[in-house]
Amino acid sequence: MSAKPILGLTMGDPAGIGPEICLRALREPSVLKMCTPVLFGDVSVLERVAKKTLTDLPALRGENFSKIAQIKAPLIVDCGAIDAKKLKPGKVSAVCGRAAYIYIERAIQAALAGKIDGVVTAPIHKESLNLSGVQHPGHTEIFSALTNAKRSCMMLYSDKITVSMCTTHIGYCEVPKKLSVERVLNVIELTAATMRLMLQREPRIGVCGLNPHAGEHGLFGQQEEERFVEPAVKLALKKKLNVAGPLVPDAVFTTGQRKKYDAIVTLYHDQGHIPFKMLAFDTGVNITLGLPIIRTSVDHGTAFDIAWQGKADATSLYSAIQVATDLAIGKQKGFGA
Repeated sequence: MSAKPILGLTMGDPAGIGPEICLRALREPSVLKMCTPVLFGDVSVLERVAKKTLTDLPALRGENFSKIAQIKAPLIVDCGAIDAKKLKPGKVSAVCGRAAYIYIERAIQAALAGKIDGVVTAPIHKESLNLSGVQHPGHTEIFSALTNAKRSCMMLYSDKITVSMCTTHIGYCEVPKKLSVERVLNVIELTAATMRLMLQREPRIGVCGLNPHAGEHGLFGQQEEERFVEPAVKLALKKKLNVAGPLVPDAVFTTGQRKKYDAIVTLYHDQGHIPFKMLAFDTGVNITLGLPIIRTSVDHGTAFDIAWQGKADATSLYSAIQVATDLAIGKQKGFGA
């Protein structure tokens, strides 16, 4: 790894705010100080966006990225995935979903080949992705499949609150069916390993229950706490992890309680997303845990209503780049699992 990490950025859905915020990142002094960014996208799209938002494109660009590891300045890798002339900003479309997938695929290939030190993703649109024929519902599932990860999970990270999820893009009625002692334990272990990289010390992990009041000893729910959470916590404790649970979900996110933990394991999507976005919407970072490569992302959507208008806030993308940089440096120093 170079002294300053080389990070791949994926442009996200071309019809959203991804192209705009990525262009800003390529010229942002704070970003260039921490890493060398490589943007996987379409130059033709970026040229249209740059013209509309009065932004300059970096001079360095090209289709051949065989020498990425030697670059010293921002680079745009032209994937040629979409005809920019036919693109309508702010619209759901299969061609945009397919293009977004191609950017991700190319960045993952570069990361697995060791050409870049991590991947930072701009937002994709799940409906466009589905229309394009991609079977995966989101980034987490795409990265897990394309890297052949044996186990993975989503984490939302910030300096105010950090949560990870045992299940993500499924309906509430499916959540109990997807829980198991193994799954909860996997997420505890993945969370601990990543927080170790970030903090460079042993982290404190809390684990939520599924039901109101963490089930009240079987009074609510189907004893999911007793069947899945308690055994997983006991196994984690035997492995010398600093973990506690099952915790009452509505209480653990109060100011006094959440400060007891460096990260909180939640059991379904909104159990973690709602408190996180209340506290860290603008600066939150999405991390996929358990991959053989580093992957972080913005914690917001494509914002079609303001796409290509020069109004998008790039703060979350800068935060995602900072976290990917920290993870890369932590990995270099030998912290983690």
